[in-house]
Amino acid sequence: MTNRTPPERRLYLITTTGHPNYGDELITATWLEHLATVAPNSEVWIDCPNPGPSEVLLGHLHPNVRFTDTFWRLCWEAPTDGPWDVAAFVQHAVADPGLAPRWVAGIEVAARADVVHLVGGGFVNGIWPRHIGLMAAAVAAVRRSGGRAVMTGQGLWPVADEARSLVRNLAAQFELVDVRDEPSAELIGSPHVHCTGDDMFFGVSPALYRDDDLRDVMVCVQSDMLEVTVPSLAGFVLDTLRSWGVGPDRVGFVEGIPRVDREVFALIEHDLPGARFYPFSEIMDRGLPAAAGQRWISSRFHVHLMAAAAGAPGVAVSVSSGYYANKHRSLVERGSGWTLNEDLSLPDVPTSGGFAPATLDDLRSLKSALADKIYGR
Repeated sequence: MTNRTPPERRLYLITTTGHPNYGDELITATWLEHLATVAPNSEVWIDCPNPGPSEVLLGHLHPNVRFTDTFWRLCWEAPTDGPWDVAAFVQHAVADPGLAPRWVAGIEVAARADVVHLVGGGFVNGIWPRHIGLMAAAVAAVRRSGGRAVMTGQGLWPVADEARSLVRNLAAQFELVDVRDEPSAELIGSPHVHCTGDDMFFGVSPALYRDDDLRDVMVCVQSDMLEVTVPSLAGFVLDTLRSWGVGPDRVGFVEGIPRVDREVFALIEHDLPGARFYPFSEIMDRGLPAAAGQRWISSRFHVHLMAAAAGAPGVAVSVSSGYYANKHRSLVERGSGWTLNEDLSLPDVPTSGGFAPATLDDLRSLKSALADKIYGR
């Protein structure tokens, strides 16, 4: 007898990469790099809303990665925005691809997957009710393939009352369910749910930071998904920097989403001569300009996570009480040491904070254990 090479697996990851968005790109990159180590001969598909930009940003990270938008297209094609309608339409289409003839080829790819992995992030919840159809697509695909549906690092909260039963019942059909915050765990309501935090805890590494051209005080504030106005955020930033006694040439601004995270800076850059702006493209190419000893102000969740992981203290600014406050709180509760600011009141100067190295090691170990359950070593 001769040993036969095991058949290659088809691994199907559902993500929201390509917008682009700093956190979403990092999370997908983390899983691709992991799979390049443990499953280099597997065929990896990334199902995302923007496969073209995703391929350019991430296509070099695994030797057999390909990009599509099949599940996203099915969610967008559903006849209404209602999550029950979307979930029903998507499951019918995956079971009978003739109902969505433009995406038959993509459906057949997904329906032969060994693993369908809903990758972490905060994109499947009531903020975007159509995206709940991504959970439905995953379970429908593995019904056909006989594979495994798993989810990691999910931020499923908030969800409208009428959709909570739908989310719970779809989650019950996943072999492994992991969420990143307590409200999401309570929503699922299962003793078997894991709550290991955001998927990016799996990927924090020195390679994601730059060690040159650093400023003492760093700012990342967005202009989307706000319950406050952009001018009020601009005023908050200026007032805070003044109250902290920070000279403009000691300040840096980072861009987590292109253009969206430049609007506040555009309003105040003339009041801050010498301030440094780090565009998204530069951050992705050279790393986040974060280090211990800085002070940070961030409304972006993954900037909070990564800056705190570098050992920097800071202030997390919640711009949405139902969404961002929960996200930032999940990091504070896990040890980021940051102050959560929910009302744009002037914050005290942060003098301590950042994740302790031992805490980061523990959080990464939890994610590593899940990765081993899903993909092996």
